[in-house]
Amino acid sequence: MDTTAERVNELGNFLRTRRARLQPQDVGLVSYGARRRVPGLRREELAHLAGVSVAYYTRLEQGLSHNASDGVLDALARALRLDQDERVHLRDLARPARAARRPAERPDRIRPGVRQLLGAMETVPALALGRRFEVLGWNRLGHALLAGHLDFESPGRPADRPNTQRLLFLDPHTRELYPDREQETRRAVASLRVAAGRYPEDRQLAELIGELTMKSTEFSGLWARHPVSNCTFGVKSFHHPLVGDLRLEFEMTHTPDGSGQGLLMFSAAAGSPSEAALRLLAAQSVPERRVLERQRP
Repeated sequence: MDTTAERVNELGNFLRTRRARLQPQDVGLVSYGARRRVPGLRREELAHLAGVSVAYYTRLEQGLSHNASDGVLDALARALRLDQDERVHLRDLARPARAARRPAERPDRIRPGVRQLLGAMETVPALALGRRFEVLGWNRLGHALLAGHLDFESPGRPADRPNTQRLLFLDPHTRELYPDREQETRRAVASLRVAAGRYPEDRQLAELIGELTMKSTEFSGLWARHPVSNCTFGVKSFHHPLVGDLRLEFEMTHTPDGSGQGLLMFSAAAGSPSEAALRLLAAQSVPERRVLERQRP
Protein backbone atom coordinates (compact mmCIF):
# COMPACT_ATOMS: atom_id res chain seq x y z
CA MET A 1 0.00 0.00 0.00
CA ASP A 2 2.80 2.40 0.70
CA THR A 3 5.03 1.44 -2.25
CA THR A 4 4.59 1.88 -5.99
CA ALA A 5 4.88 -1.87 -6.63
CA GLU A 6 2.16 -2.70 -4.11
CA ARG A 7 -0.13 -0.04 -5.54
CA VAL A 8 0.37 -1.35 -9.10
CA ASN A 9 -0.57 -4.79 -7.85
CA GLU A 10 -3.72 -3.40 -6.19
CA LEU A 11 -4.88 -1.82 -9.46
CA GLY A 12 -4.28 -5.03 -11.38
CA ASN A 13 -6.03 -7.12 -8.76
CA PHE A 14 -9.03 -4.80 -8.74
CA LEU A 15 -9.44 -4.86 -12.51
CA ARG A 16 -9.03 -8.64 -12.66
CA THR A 17 -11.63 -9.25 -9.95
CA ARG A 18 -14.10 -7.03 -11.81
CA ARG A 19 -13.42 -8.77 -15.14
CA ALA A 20 -13.89 -12.14 -13.46
CA ARG A 21 -17.38 -11.38 -12.19
CA LEU A 22 -18.77 -10.64 -15.69
CA GLN A 23 -19.59 -13.21 -18.36
CA PRO A 24 -19.69 -12.38 -22.09
CA GLN A 25 -23.46 -12.79 -22.19
CA ASP A 26 -23.79 -10.29 -19.34
CA VAL A 27 -22.47 -7.51 -21.55
CA GLY A 28 -23.98 -8.56 -24.87
CA LEU A 29 -21.02 -10.46 -26.29
CA VAL A 30 -21.47 -13.74 -28.13
CA SER A 31 -19.81 -16.77 -26.58
CA TYR A 32 -19.34 -19.68 -28.97
CA GLY A 33 -18.91 -22.30 -26.30
CA ALA A 34 -15.13 -22.51 -26.49
CA ARG A 35 -13.55 -23.46 -23.20
CA ARG A 36 -12.34 -20.40 -21.35
CA ARG A 37 -9.13 -20.67 -19.37
CA VAL A 38 -10.07 -17.90 -16.95
CA PRO A 39 -13.45 -16.88 -15.47
CA GLY A 40 -15.20 -13.79 -16.70
CA LEU A 41 -14.21 -11.42 -19.48
CA ARG A 42 -10.88 -11.64 -21.27
CA ARG A 43 -8.69 -8.57 -21.55
CA GLU A 44 -9.48 -8.40 -25.25
CA GLU A 45 -13.22 -8.39 -24.59
CA LEU A 46 -13.04 -5.68 -21.94
CA ALA A 47 -10.80 -3.51 -24.13
CA HIS A 48 -13.32 -3.86 -26.97
CA LEU A 49 -16.22 -2.86 -24.71
CA ALA A 50 -14.33 0.14 -23.35
CA GLY A 51 -13.13 1.28 -26.77
CA VAL A 52 -9.41 1.09 -26.00
CA SER A 53 -6.66 -1.02 -27.52
CA VAL A 54 -5.79 -4.34 -25.95
CA ALA A 55 -2.18 -3.20 -25.59
CA TYR A 56 -3.21 -0.05 -23.75
CA TYR A 57 -5.55 -1.90 -21.38
CA THR A 58 -2.87 -4.50 -20.67
CA ARG A 59 -0.40 -1.76 -19.77
CA LEU A 60 -3.00 -0.20 -17.46
CA GLU A 61 -3.72 -3.50 -15.71
CA GLN A 62 0.01 -4.10 -15.32
CA GLY A 63 0.51 -0.65 -13.84
CA LEU A 64 2.61 0.62 -16.74
CA SER A 65 0.34 3.56 -17.55
CA HIS A 66 -0.17 6.29 -14.92
CA ASN A 67 -1.95 8.90 -17.03
CA ALA A 68 -5.28 7.33 -17.90
CA SER A 69 -7.76 10.02 -18.86
CA ASP A 70 -11.12 10.52 -17.21
CA GLY A 71 -12.70 9.29 -20.44
CA VAL A 72 -10.79 6.00 -20.39
CA LEU A 73 -11.50 5.37 -16.71
CA ASP A 74 -15.18 6.18 -17.19
CA ALA A 75 -15.35 3.83 -20.18
CA LEU A 76 -13.76 1.02 -18.17
CA ALA A 77 -16.13 1.69 -15.27
CA ARG A 78 -19.13 1.46 -17.59
CA ALA A 79 -17.86 -1.71 -19.25
CA LEU A 80 -17.18 -3.32 -15.87
CA ARG A 81 -20.50 -2.08 -14.49
CA LEU A 82 -18.88 -0.48 -11.47
CA ASP A 83 -21.00 1.29 -8.88
CA GLN A 84 -20.11 4.79 -7.65
CA ASP A 85 -17.87 3.62 -4.80
CA GLU A 86 -15.98 1.34 -7.17
CA ARG A 87 -15.56 4.14 -9.73
CA VAL A 88 -13.93 6.39 -7.15
CA HIS A 89 -11.73 3.51 -6.00
CA LEU A 90 -10.62 2.84 -9.60
CA ARG A 91 -9.51 6.47 -9.98
CA ASP A 92 -7.64 6.40 -6.70
CA LEU A 93 -5.74 3.27 -7.75
CA ALA A 94 -5.12 4.37 -11.33
CA ARG A 95 -3.70 7.74 -10.32
CA PRO A 96 -1.26 7.15 -7.45
CA ALA A 97 0.37 10.55 -7.83
CA ARG A 98 -2.96 12.33 -7.38
CA ALA A 99 -3.98 10.09 -4.48
CA ALA A 100 -0.64 10.64 -2.74
CA ARG A 101 -1.31 14.37 -2.59
CA ARG A 102 -4.21 13.87 -0.21
CA PRO A 103 -3.75 15.29 3.31
CA ALA A 104 -1.50 13.09 5.41
CA GLU A 105 -2.25 14.41 8.90
CA ARG A 106 -2.86 11.75 11.47
CA PRO A 107 -6.42 12.13 12.81
CA ASP A 108 -5.55 10.89 16.29
CA ARG A 109 -7.44 13.51 18.27
CA ILE A 110 -11.18 13.60 18.65
CA ARG A 111 -12.50 17.09 17.98
CA PRO A 112 -13.93 18.77 21.11
CA GLY A 113 -17.25 19.35 19.37
CA VAL A 114 -17.52 15.68 18.41
CA ARG A 115 -16.68 14.61 21.97
CA GLN A 116 -19.37 16.94 23.28
CA LEU A 117 -21.87 15.56 20.78
CA LEU A 118 -21.13 11.99 21.88
CA GLY A 119 -21.84 12.91 25.48
CA ALA A 120 -25.13 14.58 24.55
CA MET A 121 -26.50 11.51 22.74
CA GLU A 122 -27.45 9.55 25.84
CA THR A 123 -30.03 7.30 24.16
CA VAL A 124 -28.13 6.72 20.90
CA PRO A 125 -25.15 4.35 20.74
CA ALA A 126 -22.40 6.34 19.03
CA LEU A 127 -18.66 6.35 18.51
CA ALA A 128 -16.12 8.51 16.71
CA LEU A 129 -13.78 6.71 14.31
CA GLY A 130 -10.51 7.75 12.71
CA ARG A 131 -9.70 7.03 9.09
CA ARG A 132 -7.96 3.77 10.10
CA PHE A 133 -11.13 2.68 11.94
CA GLU A 134 -9.58 3.36 15.34
CA VAL A 135 -12.05 4.37 18.06
CA LEU A 136 -11.33 7.97 19.03
CA GLY A 137 -14.21 8.16 21.48
CA TRP A 138 -17.58 6.65 22.33
CA ASN A 139 -20.52 7.39 24.54
CA ARG A 140 -21.52 5.01 27.30
CA LEU A 141 -24.24 3.30 25.25
CA GLY A 142 -21.96 2.86 22.23
CA HIS A 143 -19.33 1.32 24.47
CA ALA A 144 -21.88 -0.99 26.11
CA LEU A 145 -23.26 -2.11 22.74
CA LEU A 146 -19.99 -2.82 20.93
CA ALA A 147 -17.22 -3.37 23.45
CA GLY A 148 -18.37 -3.54 27.04
CA HIS A 149 -15.52 -5.95 27.78
CA LEU A 150 -12.96 -3.22 27.05
CA ASP A 151 -11.88 -0.30 29.23
CA PHE A 152 -14.13 2.67 28.56
CA GLU A 153 -11.17 5.03 28.66
CA SER A 154 -9.07 3.11 26.12
CA PRO A 155 -9.88 5.42 23.15
CA GLY A 156 -8.00 8.18 24.96
CA ARG A 157 -4.79 6.13 24.98
CA PRO A 158 -3.26 5.86 21.48
CA ALA A 159 -1.09 2.90 22.51
CA ASP A 160 -4.06 0.59 23.14
CA ARG A 161 -6.84 2.41 21.31
CA PRO A 162 -9.45 -0.08 20.01
CA ASN A 163 -9.80 -0.59 16.27
CA THR A 164 -13.11 -1.86 14.91
CA GLN A 165 -11.44 -3.85 12.13
CA ARG A 166 -9.04 -5.54 14.52
CA LEU A 167 -11.85 -6.28 16.97
CA LEU A 168 -14.05 -7.82 14.30
CA PHE A 169 -11.43 -10.23 12.98
CA LEU A 170 -9.23 -10.90 16.00
CA ASP A 171 -11.32 -10.44 19.15
CA PRO A 172 -13.37 -13.50 20.28
CA HIS A 173 -15.93 -11.38 22.18
CA THR A 174 -16.68 -9.30 19.10
CA ARG A 175 -16.92 -12.44 16.96
CA GLU A 176 -19.90 -13.58 19.05
CA LEU A 177 -21.62 -10.19 18.74
CA TYR A 178 -22.62 -10.52 15.07
CA PRO A 179 -24.97 -13.40 14.12
CA ASP A 180 -24.73 -12.46 10.42
CA ARG A 181 -20.96 -12.50 10.42
CA GLU A 182 -20.57 -12.94 6.67
CA GLN A 183 -22.35 -9.68 5.95
CA GLU A 184 -20.52 -7.81 8.69
CA THR A 185 -17.04 -8.93 7.65
CA ARG A 186 -17.70 -8.13 4.00
CA ARG A 187 -18.84 -4.64 4.92
CA ALA A 188 -15.74 -4.13 7.02
CA VAL A 189 -13.33 -5.22 4.29
CA ALA A 190 -15.18 -3.22 1.64
CA SER A 191 -14.85 -0.08 3.76
CA LEU A 192 -11.19 -0.79 4.47
CA ARG A 193 -10.55 -1.14 0.72
CA VAL A 194 -11.98 2.34 0.18
CA ALA A 195 -9.71 3.76 2.88
CA ALA A 196 -6.66 1.98 1.46
CA GLY A 197 -7.29 3.50 -1.96
CA ARG A 198 -7.93 6.94 -0.53
CA TYR A 199 -4.85 7.04 1.73
CA PRO A 200 -2.13 5.10 -0.12
CA GLU A 201 0.73 6.66 1.85
CA ASP A 202 -0.67 5.88 5.30
CA ARG A 203 1.89 3.52 6.82
CA GLN A 204 -0.22 2.64 9.87
CA LEU A 205 -3.16 1.75 7.67
CA ALA A 206 -0.93 -0.51 5.58
CA GLU A 207 0.40 -2.12 8.77
CA LEU A 208 -3.16 -2.80 9.96
CA ILE A 209 -3.98 -4.53 6.68
CA GLY A 210 -0.77 -6.54 6.88
CA GLU A 211 -1.50 -7.60 10.45
CA LEU A 212 -5.03 -8.73 9.61
CA THR A 213 -3.83 -10.59 6.53
CA MET A 214 -1.24 -12.49 8.56
CA LYS A 215 -3.45 -13.27 11.56
CA SER A 216 -6.86 -13.94 9.97
CA THR A 217 -7.48 -16.31 7.07
CA GLU A 218 -11.06 -15.01 7.08
CA PHE A 219 -9.80 -11.49 6.42
CA SER A 220 -7.20 -12.51 3.83
CA GLY A 221 -9.79 -14.45 1.84
CA LEU A 222 -12.16 -11.49 1.75
CA TRP A 223 -9.36 -9.03 0.99
CA ALA A 224 -8.35 -11.05 -2.08
CA ARG A 225 -11.89 -10.68 -3.46
CA HIS A 226 -11.45 -6.87 -3.40
CA PRO A 227 -14.92 -5.74 -2.25
CA VAL A 228 -15.35 -1.96 -2.36
CA SER A 229 -18.07 0.05 -0.64
CA ASN A 230 -18.32 3.02 1.71
CA CYS A 231 -21.02 1.25 3.78
CA THR A 232 -22.29 4.48 5.33
CA PHE A 233 -25.78 3.28 6.26
CA GLY A 234 -27.82 0.13 6.62
CA VAL A 235 -28.96 -2.39 9.19
CA LYS A 236 -26.84 -4.41 11.60
CA SER A 237 -27.94 -7.40 13.65
CA PHE A 238 -26.45 -8.05 17.08
CA HIS A 239 -26.60 -10.86 19.60
CA HIS A 240 -25.66 -9.01 22.77
CA PRO A 241 -24.55 -10.97 25.85
CA LEU A 242 -26.67 -8.79 28.18
CA VAL A 243 -29.85 -7.93 26.27
CA GLY A 244 -30.07 -10.51 23.51
CA ASP A 245 -30.90 -9.85 19.86
CA LEU A 246 -31.08 -6.36 18.37
CA ARG A 247 -31.70 -5.07 14.86
CA LEU A 248 -30.39 -1.53 14.53
CA GLU A 249 -30.15 1.03 11.76
CA PHE A 250 -26.71 2.62 11.44
CA GLU A 251 -25.54 5.87 9.91
CA MET A 252 -21.92 6.87 9.35
CA THR A 253 -21.22 10.56 8.79
CA HIS A 254 -17.79 12.04 8.03
CA THR A 255 -16.50 15.35 9.27
CA PRO A 256 -15.95 17.95 6.53
CA ASP A 257 -12.36 18.79 7.51
CA GLY A 258 -10.70 16.13 5.33
CA SER A 259 -9.29 14.25 8.31
CA GLY A 260 -11.20 11.06 7.55
CA GLN A 261 -12.86 11.07 10.96
CA GLY A 262 -16.46 9.93 11.18
CA LEU A 263 -19.33 9.47 13.59
CA LEU A 264 -21.07 6.06 13.68
CA MET A 265 -24.56 6.06 15.22
CA PHE A 266 -27.19 3.39 15.82
CA SER A 267 -30.94 3.59 16.34
CA ALA A 268 -33.90 1.24 16.71
CA ALA A 269 -37.38 1.53 15.27
CA ALA A 270 -39.83 3.14 17.68
CA GLY A 271 -41.77 0.61 19.69
CA SER A 272 -39.65 -2.30 18.51
CA PRO A 273 -38.11 -5.04 20.70
CA SER A 274 -34.72 -3.60 19.75
CA GLU A 275 -35.67 -0.21 21.18
CA ALA A 276 -36.66 -1.91 24.42
CA ALA A 277 -33.36 -3.81 24.45
CA LEU A 278 -31.41 -0.57 24.00
CA ARG A 279 -33.27 0.99 26.91
CA LEU A 280 -32.45 -2.02 29.05
CA LEU A 281 -28.80 -1.82 28.03
CA ALA A 282 -28.70 1.89 28.89
CA ALA A 283 -30.19 1.16 32.29
CA GLN A 284 -27.56 -1.52 32.96
CA SER A 285 -24.65 0.67 31.87
CA VAL A 286 -22.84 2.76 34.44
CA PRO A 287 -22.91 6.48 33.49
CA GLU A 288 -19.52 7.61 32.23
CA ARG A 289 -20.05 11.30 31.53
CA ARG A 290 -16.98 12.46 33.43
CA VAL A 291 -14.85 9.72 31.93
CA LEU A 292 -16.01 10.66 28.44
CA GLU A 293 -14.73 14.18 28.98
CA ARG A 294 -11.27 12.71 29.64
CA GLN A 295 -11.15 10.70 26.40
CA ARG A 296 -8.27 12.64 24.93
CA PRO A 297 -4.99 11.37 23.43
